[in-house]
Amino acid sequence: MQKILVVEDDLDIQELLKNFLQEAGYSIVLANDGVEALSIFSDIQFDLILLDIMLPKIDGFAVCELIRKQSQVPIIMLTALNGEEEQIRGLDMQVDDYITKPFSMPVLIRKIAAVLRRSIISQNQEHQTVAYKNLILDLDSYSALVNGESYELTQREFEILRELLLNQGRVLTRQILLERLWKYDFYGDERVVDTHIKNLRKKLGIDFIQTIRGVGYKIDKEN
Repeated sequence: MQKILVVEDDLDIQELLKNFLQEAGYSIVLANDGVEALSIFSDIQFDLILLDIMLPKIDGFAVCELIRKQSQVPIIMLTALNGEEEQIRGLDMQVDDYITKPFSMPVLIRKIAAVLRRSIISQNQEHQTVAYKNLILDLDSYSALVNGESYELTQREFEILRELLLNQGRVLTRQILLERLWKYDFYGDERVVDTHIKNLRKKLGIDFIQTIRGVGYKIDKEN
């Protein structure tokens, strides 16, 4: 049974999430604040974290930052903060999704299932790599080597880069990337793809992902 850590200080929402997720077949552990969440995370291995932002003691952004320093466990932020600035900040911190309250429980269940499904597939993949110029993409560990230095990628960053590398010379639109990688109906701004591309360029220091203005992105075929 897959284990989910729910970090939420609103007891009504906490109970709602617990009941629905348990009914969907998940094992649930609850944390009421950021300090408790970090303490629990250090002792238990989780398959996914549902993380509120406005938490007592330590907010969700700080919790996410500390977890990302040691783990690439999938994180979905579930919060009442619906401003663009907060969403971009969350995505820049490498969360796998950002869902604003009020939310649809059936949609949330589908999104959780999609994130977990990709995680399982990645763990079961046969070890493979894709090389391009000074980059080696490891399909087994969801990591990248640039000039021999290793970098950890989020699932979404990895999958976007993989799609571009496996489709060299082709322009992939934002909508194509959303449809292939999100695996569910996307109720949000296509600019979420731009944010992940920005993160990849900054993290890896690469310049070969081309922006095709008004369309999408591509990587030229290697000569």
